[in-house]
Amino acid sequence: MGTTVFERQRPAASVIRHSLSGTRQGVFWLDDLPVTPARVRVSGESTADLVVVGAGYTGLWTALQAKRRDPSSRVVVVEARTVGWAASGRNGGFCEASLTHGRDNGLSRWPDEIDRLDEMGLENLDGMGEDIAAYGIDADWERVGSLGVATEPHQLEWLDEWAADAASRGEEGVLRLSEAEVQASIASPTYLGAVWEQRSTAIVHPGKLAAGLAHAAEEAGVEIFENSPVHALDDAGDKVRVVATHGRITAGRVALATNVFPSLLKRNRLMTVPVYDYALMTEPLSSEQLAAIGWNDRQGISDLANQFHYYRLSRDNRILFGGYDAVYHYGRRIRTQYEDRPSSFEKLAGHFFTTFPQLDGLRFTHKWAGAIDTSTQFCAFYGTARQGRVAYAAGFTGLGVAATRFAADVMLDLLAGERTERTELEMVRRRPLPFPPEPAAAMGINATRWSLDRADHNRGRRNLLLKTLDALGLGFDS
Repeated sequence: MGTTVFERQRPAASVIRHSLSGTRQGVFWLDDLPVTPARVRVSGESTADLVVVGAGYTGLWTALQAKRRDPSSRVVVVEARTVGWAASGRNGGFCEASLTHGRDNGLSRWPDEIDRLDEMGLENLDGMGEDIAAYGIDADWERVGSLGVATEPHQLEWLDEWAADAASRGEEGVLRLSEAEVQASIASPTYLGAVWEQRSTAIVHPGKLAAGLAHAAEEAGVEIFENSPVHALDDAGDKVRVVATHGRITAGRVALATNVFPSLLKRNRLMTVPVYDYALMTEPLSSEQLAAIGWNDRQGISDLANQFHYYRLSRDNRILFGGYDAVYHYGRRIRTQYEDRPSSFEKLAGHFFTTFPQLDGLRFTHKWAGAIDTSTQFCAFYGTARQGRVAYAAGFTGLGVAATRFAADVMLDLLAGERTERTELEMVRRRPLPFPPEPAAAMGINATRWSLDRADHNRGRRNLLLKTLDALGLGFDS
């Protein structure tokens, strides 16, 4: 087995220790928000036209779009903790147009629909930007595109295939950058080449987006209740009763936007697994440090390894650096203690200074983690329950910042009983395979993770396990 650039060019241990000394265990995006009074919790008995469970992006877009469709309806959002505290406040802020976790994944699953799915994804991203502007949401939205960078020689062929495929389909704004060109754009000794997709990605401040969507929803008349965990859905004649800790709301329709947390529907309990992702945030770069790396076009960046890194600049020129480790804990457990994993933070810090050695001396102000709702098709799945009175969307697998807006409209279409272009998609109509129960889930996930690491050390070559998973439609390559 070979070594990767992050093993060949490791920084000194003292550099890593210095960078993490004094780093706060906390989410920068949430710490960067003004303190606001807590919203009231659900209490007593009440009724609504639509109850949305979950106040992350999926739930907030669903509530906002529901009021847009019918301003007279009573729409209620019920959140277990506070707006945007989970995945919606912890992600990297990459708003990818793809609804299928990349074209390759979509092409392998829905080849007859992929061209239209790509178009719908771009339409959705355009609409997201328009909505953010129309609602006056200050979310640091920047439509800067993304760079896929090669850090190993065998990945250069992948860049060529990527660019050639885009050119063959007439896709605009996809540029193949040579080593000299990418180095001129962003100075990292690890970069051997890149593809710049100029249209397909925006970056955003995740916490500001969640807070802004909540404010816009409330301005439209949506009621948001916090600190109100929902424990059950009970039938109530032709309606559904949403049972929270301190109260109950009966509604004609319910939308479940619970992401990685255990589903309120038994049929979905095995449909996702929580995989923990880790991230660091630097202090703001000085003008001299910025000049040392360039990055004048401010693109979001990820590398092409199976265990990949993603990174971007914030509005105040901090660098968020995350990814690589993806950790599953036995039993599908979600625990606060899983968020503090020193080995992952040290590894990320080392990889950061391999990527940008000229930033030696920079410190990280924040470190955090969050659980990703991974599905076997690596993008969201949809459906209904309770005779069409309950709709759900989950399984975004780490690429849901923009796709949640599309998911909101899918759920609302389903709840209305409407046949639309969205609801007729095979991607929407077909459920993916569930994950197996334990101990098979842990054994399979950890064996897959080991195999992906081996592939990264073997010029990307996939072993028998990965090839078998590919053949079954369960393969994953990014």
